[in-house]
Amino acid sequence: MQLEILLGIYAALLGLIVGSYLNVVIYRVPLGISTVLPRSRCPQCGAAIRAVDNVPVLSFLLLRGRCRQCGAHISWRYPAVEAATATLFLACFLRFGISLEAPVAALFTALLLALAMIDYDHMILPDVLTYPGIALGILLQPLVPWARLWDGPWGAMAGAALGALLGSGLLLAVWIAWYLWRHEEGMGLGDVKMLAFIGAFLGWKGVLVSLFAAALLGSVVGLTLMAFRGLDLKAKLPFGVFLALGGLIALFAGEPLVRAYVAYAHGV
Repeated sequence: MQLEILLGIYAALLGLIVGSYLNVVIYRVPLGISTVLPRSRCPQCGAAIRAVDNVPVLSFLLLRGRCRQCGAHISWRYPAVEAATATLFLACFLRFGISLEAPVAALFTALLLALAMIDYDHMILPDVLTYPGIALGILLQPLVPWARLWDGPWGAMAGAALGALLGSGLLLAVWIAWYLWRHEEGMGLGDVKMLAFIGAFLGWKGVLVSLFAAALLGSVVGLTLMAFRGLDLKAKLPFGVFLALGGLIALFAGEPLVRAYVAYAHGV
């Protein structure tokens, strides 16, 4: 029990550190800037952020959300992303325990969070994240049982490849159908690649759960915005955010949801 508590604390602390780096990724990748150099600086005065002021969440609280040098306001999103990553890493440990599945799941959630925030800010899903995500999902499958079609590493990687193909194929078909009907892009091809990335990690069942959850959540949010903010059908939403939420639902609750649906269908 003590070991599990210590490992849970370690997972959360690691999540805080990774979340701090994700903030750099979210800000710099869309701008084409290296995520390693130069050092983080205040966007207002340009002063380099000292190591003591770069401790996840804690530094934000001690500085009261302001730059030490110029007093400029620091966005609350920085500690929020760090705290969210810590929560996700802890959830991965609690869900999968002391196993190889936990770090693979943590990597998956970190990529989902980065993609969701970038899509929210810029309405893009960078290839520099989705393509490596697809490759990692396939290569790491021998370590987890999420997508395998048969026993052995090749069965695991084949299941991941099938999930990636199904994920990309479903959204690509929607993209083509919408373009033929309306002669315009209904969604970006980044969404196609993101669902392929989700499929590479979670397999074909995970793709179906993720897409269903994303479509449902997107519809609810879209209808709500239409009702209260006057948006029309041509308004675009960052679908990557909903795909990320769908991916998280599939990761943590996908198998129970699939079993419940199969049991209900057989009962009917």
